[in-house]
Amino acid sequence: MPTFDAIIIGAGQAGPSLANRLTQAGMTVAYVERKLFGGTCVNTGCTPTKAMVASAYAAHIARRAAEYGVTLSGPIAIDMKAVIARREAIVAKSRNGVEGWLRNNSQCTVFTGTASFESPYTVRVGKDLLEAKQIFLNVGGRASVPEFPGVHDVPFLTNTSLLALEILPKHLVIVGGSYIGIEFGQMYRRFGSEVTIIEKGSRLLQHEDEDVSAAVLDILKGEGIQIRLNAECISLAPHAEGVSVGVQCDSDDPATIGSHVLLAVGRTPNTQDLGLERAGVKTDERGYIVVDDQLRTNVEGIYAMGDCNGKGAFTHTAYNDYEIVAANLLDNDPRRVSDRILCYAMYMDPPLARIGMTEAEVRKSGKPALIGTRPMTRVNRAVEKGESLGFMKVLVDAESKKILGASLLGVGCDEAIHCLLDTMYAKAPYTTVQRAVHIHPTVSELIPTLLGDLKPLV
Repeated sequence: MPTFDAIIIGAGQAGPSLANRLTQAGMTVAYVERKLFGGTCVNTGCTPTKAMVASAYAAHIARRAAEYGVTLSGPIAIDMKAVIARREAIVAKSRNGVEGWLRNNSQCTVFTGTASFESPYTVRVGKDLLEAKQIFLNVGGRASVPEFPGVHDVPFLTNTSLLALEILPKHLVIVGGSYIGIEFGQMYRRFGSEVTIIEKGSRLLQHEDEDVSAAVLDILKGEGIQIRLNAECISLAPHAEGVSVGVQCDSDDPATIGSHVLLAVGRTPNTQDLGLERAGVKTDERGYIVVDDQLRTNVEGIYAMGDCNGKGAFTHTAYNDYEIVAANLLDNDPRRVSDRILCYAMYMDPPLARIGMTEAEVRKSGKPALIGTRPMTRVNRAVEKGESLGFMKVLVDAESKKILGASLLGVGCDEAIHCLLDTMYAKAPYTTVQRAVHIHPTVSELIPTLLGDLKPLV
């Protein structure tokens, strides 16, 4: 039985960097990956989807060329094979880079296959039985497939299988009105598909404030995307033209007929075949591995990082998990998950960037607060670019002057929001940003003005 100082399972965002740190510290590492190096982000998440978002954006701008005084001859055409080839070249470079990095590390031995615990300190990969006193789980997650009536009677797509589709759907029906569904919906609409988004709730983006949901709804409708809300009873059935998606059980509302249907209704951790019960590792009712504030499981020496621990569902939170584990194990630096401020972006166009608390959460907390809002039409850079949809909103504690949260929906807002996020991490008052001189013309330059016109949240 080969013995190592550490075993890392899953080559997502946290694991490879941790392997690098551990081997630099003189440790031997066994690295197990069953299929594609790079995890969700590189293979089926951020990298491929944002590459396709960029292609869709190019098509969108080309159609609007006349607004900028640019004349194009002939209709705008989409070559999906070329779109996919560009995407796959970007993905391959990232994936091969991660795999090469690991395989070229003399202190790291790579095993290909499915890993499964045989005890708290032993892991089987095919015929190999590996042993280590420290084991790090970085196994990620996959798309959930809810048990809708008829779901197994139709050829549905997930975010992974949609990326393998080489044709442009005539009519893409998306079940799920949250981040994944909206990004794919706008992308394929810009490629030329008819798109319908079906959402069980009363509005899109249930985790966002109502004004954000309403603004996103208007943007999507403005691009010709059909939205069906309050879909209380979703069912699927085969149809001569593809798939029929019913939205009500006790009414005569017509079903939506699509050539393809995408299920975008959440994620499930890849923990079902790890043999966690043989190691005594606890999971919650959804299959996420239970960890403490330093990402330790209930079994000494076993850690869980990334999507599989339920502490975050983003590349940046997974990478921060690596930083927390490495800091505690190697640097005598007691970093914690609870030190992390909520932050993420949805990459529709324009992007939505979110940090900290929503307005609804601030109201519920009862904190005395200040609020500032500005439409993107007040941002010179946005107007000059011809992309002035959306708005900015910031919430501040009225007593401490600390920033509580922000929702920025607009061109460049996924970058601009970091000046607010960094101020939150610095525990500095909002006046630090308000009094800063920002470069003109940028999207960020409106933020000091926004903070200079805060009003009580009533």
